[in-house]
Amino acid sequence: MSNDGVGLRAVTRSVAFLTAGALAVTALSGCSSEEKRSKPLAAQDIAPAARDRVADGGTLHWAVDAVPETLNTFQSDADATSTTVAQAVLPSMYRLDANGRPQVHPDYLESAKVVETEPKQVVLYKLNQQAVWSDGREIGAADFAAQWRALSGKDSAYWTARNAGYDRIEKIERGADDLEVRVTFARPYADWRSLFSPLYPKDVMGTPDSFNDSARKKLKVTAGPFTLKKVDRKDDEVILTRSARWWGHPAKLDQIVLRAVPRDKRAAALAAGEIELADVDSEALGRIGLAARAGAKPGSSPLAGPGRLPGHGSAGNLSAADALRAWALAHGGDEEDADEELSARQKERRALAAYKREQTALKGFEVRRSLEPAYTQLALNGASGPLADERVRRAVARAIDRKALAGAVLSPLGLPAVPVGSHLALSGQDAYADNSGALGGQDTEEAQALLADAGWVAGGKVEKEKKEKKKGEKAAGAEGKKTGRDSEKEDDGTYVVGEDDKGDDKEPKDHHKGADGPQHLAQDGKQYANKLRQGGAPGAYAPKGTAAPAAGATKVLAKKGKALALRFVLPSGPGSGTLRTVAGRISSMLEKVGIRTEISKVSDESYFKDHIASGQYDLALYSWPSSAFPATDARPIFAKPVPAADGSLNVEQNYTRVGTDQVDQLFDQAVATLDEGRSRSLIRKADSRIWAAAGSIPLYQRPQLTAAKKDVVNAGAFGFQTPVYEDMGFLKKGVKASAGPSAD
Repeated sequence: MSNDGVGLRAVTRSVAFLTAGALAVTALSGCSSEEKRSKPLAAQDIAPAARDRVADGGTLHWAVDAVPETLNTFQSDADATSTTVAQAVLPSMYRLDANGRPQVHPDYLESAKVVETEPKQVVLYKLNQQAVWSDGREIGAADFAAQWRALSGKDSAYWTARNAGYDRIEKIERGADDLEVRVTFARPYADWRSLFSPLYPKDVMGTPDSFNDSARKKLKVTAGPFTLKKVDRKDDEVILTRSARWWGHPAKLDQIVLRAVPRDKRAAALAAGEIELADVDSEALGRIGLAARAGAKPGSSPLAGPGRLPGHGSAGNLSAADALRAWALAHGGDEEDADEELSARQKERRALAAYKREQTALKGFEVRRSLEPAYTQLALNGASGPLADERVRRAVARAIDRKALAGAVLSPLGLPAVPVGSHLALSGQDAYADNSGALGGQDTEEAQALLADAGWVAGGKVEKEKKEKKKGEKAAGAEGKKTGRDSEKEDDGTYVVGEDDKGDDKEPKDHHKGADGPQHLAQDGKQYANKLRQGGAPGAYAPKGTAAPAAGATKVLAKKGKALALRFVLPSGPGSGTLRTVAGRISSMLEKVGIRTEISKVSDESYFKDHIASGQYDLALYSWPSSAFPATDARPIFAKPVPAADGSLNVEQNYTRVGTDQVDQLFDQAVATLDEGRSRSLIRKADSRIWAAAGSIPLYQRPQLTAAKKDVVNAGAFGFQTPVYEDMGFLKKGVKASAGPSAD
């Protein structure tokens, strides 16, 4: 996330927002009387095994989305793989536990505590006396100081993506000896534990040139259980090897190979033995599940009948010809390859042979399930149009059944279908409290009343807009053109919910019947989950077969001759099954209260930059990761936008453009107090006001499905917890996994 110390201050703007007086006192109490901690909705699932049960040696091939453009996690183009590499090869003073709470990392840090508060806050770090860089130099104050100077924001020659917290430091000094580091803050900073994780050597942070360039492609000096051997862009992989200078428990694995594999190719890569660990979608989950069920009944055939193959999830049966086509496409072929002139029997034999080979291979895998430390939200752009009115935003929120949406996504995966109740934390984290009561739950009558109060009248006269359609113009385009009912055949079934009315008083016609089964509930993309400071997760459009309201639904609302229509912008790329389902259901829910949605597909490449960040949307679905330090990391997402010097609006990461002075003040207070209980209470109060403003509606925590070879242990769906890379490995032959890792 971008930093909160760039000198921005909230000023009055034209977007309407909810005043403090409109909020219930109980909603803003921050649950100060409730000290009982919440629990994660789903435990991590990593096949834990004590270290003495893990074999020494071996190479773990781990699928990632891409080879990173940079290995410097403080640069703007850092991604999830950048973070994975840093966790394995660099120091971190703190790491997160299973509840998403920061804990001292004992291999680097013996202790860290605030030793002075007056006249200024001073934190004393006592380093592990064995902690050294791979070149033999001790980790010390010089490394801390170099990182502070690089990230303080005072020198624009450093191309940093964030400096939150570092900008509050006044000085860094050596303590009583080389193992002590004293950090003095110019201003109190509650989230001081977020700093120096990861910590780069002074060789990287010492000068702008080394910061900007030296750590992009390689890390010459490291200090972790693994070292960076090679970034191989030709073969799309990053190779990590066991460190000989590591002072902690030695890594069990010889190597970890992070291999870039597209998500829709991962099931095939698992079956081919190319990878042993991969986050997957529910389509791959279905294929692995079928293999497991077939293996559980020796001698029985998994086939549903002559010439038929089992479908995935609850999709039913798949014909042999369709299976062959799917295999051709999945393995790099095309329609012509699949439709070559073969007899039906030849096609069936080929499809069955390929299916059986995959099923045999996939029997050696299982899918480990948890919930990601990230949530999917419905974003409402409050900068202009109908959603600039807080009453309309609140009506949209009250029309949506969040529990039903969470159930549609999570229940088929066997995960808890509980809506997220906070913008700033997830269940299990200290700051979590369900503050959705500040807005209220699903209530059709209340939604309609809010719309009526805002002047939107059911069945009102609508002035038809004259549009000159250029010759040859497509009905819907990759860059966000509206998609109408007349374009379904040529544009993959996208439609405008409610467009049947054409602005008159006719009742809407019945749309396509049917429902999306679990086979459509693919993960909505982990690639954005780790982009804390750049963006969100991919989405989808409403497909053919999405149930829409039947005849007799509420008429479309109108005001001053215009229908209440909201542009729902979503990416059109692969792997968007979950959000395809969610978008269709949201559109149907909104039409029931008279709100029409115009669903537009855009390319994945332009979705965030050209539409979300630039404000070219009314409704959108994307995800935000949860942070252990919400006072620092969440503030840019919900800060009130301010005018820039050139007249534009500086929104930081608040892409809904909805913010209030009160929220900004609460964040400022929360980050400046060293009383943890008070800081937590302030964060909860801020969340209540964010709910009431109705710019962002959290829906559900994202599913985390990780396919793993059955003998891979201490790895899988990690949930909140930072992976322990030195404990990962393969189970010894003839040994069963135990309750958890332990020392040798």
